[in-house]
Amino acid sequence: MNGTVLKDMLGRIAERGRAIVERRPARVTSASATPERIEDLCRALLSGRGEASGVALGGRVLDLYAALSIEQKVSFFRILARDFGPDQQRLRQAWAVYDRDGSPAGLRALLTAVEPPRQELFRRLNLAPSGTRALVAMREDLIKLGGNDPTFAETDGGTVSPPD
Repeated sequence: MNGTVLKDMLGRIAERGRAIVERRPARVTSASATPERIEDLCRALLSGRGEASGVALGGRVLDLYAALSIEQKVSFFRILARDFGPDQQRLRQAWAVYDRDGSPAGLRALLTAVEPPRQELFRRLNLAPSGTRALVAMREDLIKLGGNDPTFAETDGGTVSPPD
């Protein structure tokens, strides 16, 4: 199968996924959507509805993000840090198991527990059309708006620093 055929097939799958998402009652209906609604869409994306609908849903999340005001973007980044970070209880339990026996299975469980759900969210958003470009713009916003706020650094994996 050559690259063009595969690209066309993936495009058709994504279009069908968009059609499925658009036929459902809209959860977010305007560009003035609140971050909580975007949060709901992000949770739906992480729930794993399916590849095609996930691509379409990811595109919707990115479109809504682009339409947010500065204040709404700040709120969205705080939500990502607060609600899409590692589950602390699961992390402690995984660490306790690994610390006790040091097994490869325990290490795998620990590594899984350490990864924040927002990391998987970013991976899925990246699959949307122009996802990489949108995520780069989102990170630019995060850096620009982050200042010295440690919450923003958490969202960016500890690397956000104020612009020069």
